[in-house]
Amino acid sequence: MDDDTLGACLGRLLKEQGKTIAFAESCSGGLASSLVTDVAGSSEYLLGSVVSYTNMAKEKLLHVQADTLEHFSAVSRETACEMAVGVRNLLGSDIGVSITGNAGPGASEGKPVGLVYIAVAMNDVVYCQEHHFMSTRTENKLRIAQTAISMAIDKLLEAKNTEDNN
Repeated sequence: MDDDTLGACLGRLLKEQGKTIAFAESCSGGLASSLVTDVAGSSEYLLGSVVSYTNMAKEKLLHVQADTLEHFSAVSRETACEMAVGVRNLLGSDIGVSITGNAGPGASEGKPVGLVYIAVAMNDVVYCQEHHFMSTRTENKLRIAQTAISMAIDKLLEAKNTEDNN
């Protein structure tokens, strides 16, 4: 999509499709949302963001089940999926994107450095991917945020292609 930033590409697709988005971020600390808001006019499609860095925030704000956190941990596919649905419901967006993982530098909850789950909830379906990032904490956070935006772009393009083919 040209030489635009990922945030600009995401924004253009959201505007074209008349959709809104919200983010639930843990290990990325709000960086994905920040990259989206680097684009002027992003308030047209970005409804908000929740930085749910602790399990308490995940439970209270995003309605991640305590059982999910206890049985699978915060760094899990299950938690990422519940976060994506939770932020979508909380803010009433068409799309919910979540990021949870371990950006480093040390292991957390027995999960290795660089293990991250990114989920996208849209059209009553939740897509989740496991990723492994192996750099410094700061570089990992940027790559994680960019990957989450890229995943949202991919899902929007897939949905558009499906609509075009029907």
